[in-house]
Amino acid sequence: MARDTTDQTPVSSKDELVAYLAEGCKPAEDFRIGTEHEKFAFFLNDNSPVPYEGERSISALLTGMRDVLGWEPILDEGKIIGLVEPTGMGAISLEPGGQFELSGAPLENIHQTCRESNAHLAQLREIAEPLGIGFLGLGGSPLWTRDETPRMPKSRYDIMTAYMPKVGTQGLDMMYRTCTIQVNLDFSSETDMRRKMQVSMRLQPLATALFALSPFTDGKPNGLLSWRSDIWRDTDNNRAGVLPFVFADDFGFADYTEWALDVPMYFVVRDGHYHDCTHVTFRQFMDGALSNAVPDGQPNMGDWANHLSTLFPEVRLKRFLEMRGADGGPWRKICALPAFWVGLLYDSGALDAAMDLTRGWRFEDVKALRDSVPRLGLDAEIAGKSLHAVSREVLAIARAGLQSRGRLNEEDNDEAHFLAPLEETVARGKTGAGELLDLFHGAWGGSVEPVFTEFAY
Repeated sequence: MARDTTDQTPVSSKDELVAYLAEGCKPAEDFRIGTEHEKFAFFLNDNSPVPYEGERSISALLTGMRDVLGWEPILDEGKIIGLVEPTGMGAISLEPGGQFELSGAPLENIHQTCRESNAHLAQLREIAEPLGIGFLGLGGSPLWTRDETPRMPKSRYDIMTAYMPKVGTQGLDMMYRTCTIQVNLDFSSETDMRRKMQVSMRLQPLATALFALSPFTDGKPNGLLSWRSDIWRDTDNNRAGVLPFVFADDFGFADYTEWALDVPMYFVVRDGHYHDCTHVTFRQFMDGALSNAVPDGQPNMGDWANHLSTLFPEVRLKRFLEMRGADGGPWRKICALPAFWVGLLYDSGALDAAMDLTRGWRFEDVKALRDSVPRLGLDAEIAGKSLHAVSREVLAIARAGLQSRGRLNEEDNDEAHFLAPLEETVARGKTGAGELLDLFHGAWGGSVEPVFTEFAY
């Protein structure tokens, strides 16, 4: 998230919090696609991580991008930590370990998404190459230890860094050593939100398998296909994972609000400064727990929006839905992720078919699948079928959905061709992580160093 929200509108009731989510509903003709992708910055001469400070640094990259794009800098205690397009059409932000993230503009089709990604990477290379910096598209940092990984000067991350070891064993690795691709999608009503949330929660483990690309840690295989996904199994289980109440037939905005109210907060922002609030839930905040602890200690809508951004379920509900299951990856995967979810969720026939396919998957089934996928990938099973078999059916539904949308580019191609990397994975029956492991044990001679060349942007 590039910039935390400032909205001073007072909050006095739970109904106002529910209404905030419901205000995300919009007509189908106004649906948009927002794609986010993260990558690791490294020095080309020795594959070492890039620090925040210095002439060849993360801050130098941001300053250079500011000058190229003309975007507004985002500052935290005087340090540049991101950029935002002045009209809200995109942002650049930093993850805790210097992972460089583009939060894309809300776009109408995936052709535009891919043009946006191409333009971003070209602009980034223009600034980075003279500095001797490259970028790696993987789900997990393959070589550097956590101690070797730089730390970005963001106040929210200071709070999270202190808090994570109190609530799980892998939160710091999540913060500092993982990358993801995400897509944000719209809904038209509470019913539409429910259907999309239920389908995407059930199928998120499939996305994890199809995009699994984090088999190395500290320079060697870690025994997993998606280390990034496994990390989330013990990061902070109060705010992460598969949410059981989403599977209810009457699930709605109020249910998500009730859950969010009882998740511990991270912070509130007052006059540009971050105040650690990890000792209270938002419900306690509503009941006056911070009235004397922070300046203006009554909740406002900005606090609620920021709190929602610190919840990490497999699918996150804000005023849109965020698909959170995929590892970071190469350029083709950046376009494939929105294609996968748009094909399933933005065509009514495809959404019906996906609902029918997954209707019998109970919470317990999906939870077990989600827990096994980081290790087994497409060999994991649900409802007596391998995920490999399920993937063929799901990709066929997604392809049909994209074809039905009929969003054509200048060559009269629809969006379905962006599914090709996933269809290739299914045809081979092996995840990208599995192929990396084959290279490690074969052509790479037991070294992860070649990944910095072969998976660099």
